[in-house]
Amino acid sequence: MKKLALLSLLMVPAILLASGGDAESTRYFAQTGRETDFWPRVFNFIIFASVLYYLIANPIKNFFVGRKEGIAGQLREIEDKLQAAKDEKKEAQIRLDESGKKAEQIIADSKKEATLLAQKISEANESELVLMEKQVAEKMTLEERRSAREAIDEIYFHCGPAPAKMPHAQRLNKHLTNDDIMIDEAKVVDIISKKVA
Repeated sequence: MKKLALLSLLMVPAILLASGGDAESTRYFAQTGRETDFWPRVFNFIIFASVLYYLIANPIKNFFVGRKEGIAGQLREIEDKLQAAKDEKKEAQIRLDESGKKAEQIIADSKKEATLLAQKISEANESELVLMEKQVAEKMTLEERRSAREAIDEIYFHCGPAPAKMPHAQRLNKHLTNDDIMIDEAKVVDIISKKVA
């Protein structure tokens, strides 16, 4: 505010001096003995320009320096943000590549695991089938023995000796089990044909 007041005080006389008319110029010539006031006006202008420069130069200079620093700061900030964005992009690309590799590894592991599980299930099914075949074979053997035993008992009781010898046959049946009689089909047919004949 002080600078503005000082500036206005300096400008008013300069304006008044610059607006001199013809009447005043003759008066000036009479007082000073010179025809023109060119050199005093140049001197006044130099003083005015010096004072004006003294008052305005530093604020203008500071304004432009501040503006320059502000623009440079904004450029640095933009460059920093740009570099940060580039770094984030690189990190994201690295994470994307790692995720792709992990996905491929997971797929490969899941295929291996599925193959192993299928192999285990297949082996379990095969062992279960073998066990079931053994059980069926054992049941068939037991059924064959039981059938042979029943056929022998039936033939013996229907076509066998007189009832007087029955208690002896019953005692014999008590001591004999299915495991004691090893008869195949040929022997059963042979025994039955001998009894019938």
